[in-house]
Amino acid sequence: MAGYVDNKEDLSMRLRRAEGQVRGIQKMIENDTYCIDILTQVSAVTKALETVALSLLDDHLAHCMAEANEQGGPIAEEKLREASAAISRLVRS
Repeated sequence: MAGYVDNKEDLSMRLRRAEGQVRGIQKMIENDTYCIDILTQVSAVTKALETVALSLLDDHLAHCMAEANEQGGPIAEEKLREASAAISRLVRS
């Protein structure tokens, strides 16, 4: 079972909101809206997606990592590598 199962509705709601924001940005571009106003909305969408990503990461650490840690050995090592790679991708973006 996915670690985010308890937060699934909240994550879906946040993603739907971000999707609406992206559609709004597209309309802003079509309507020749001032660049800075568009950039402000891009920043808001980026923050919304970062919030989703951090929530998923937190759930992964609290559930998947904890479970793998109980099993130990190669499974725990693999989950740790996955988490480190995910954190690295988030930091770089």
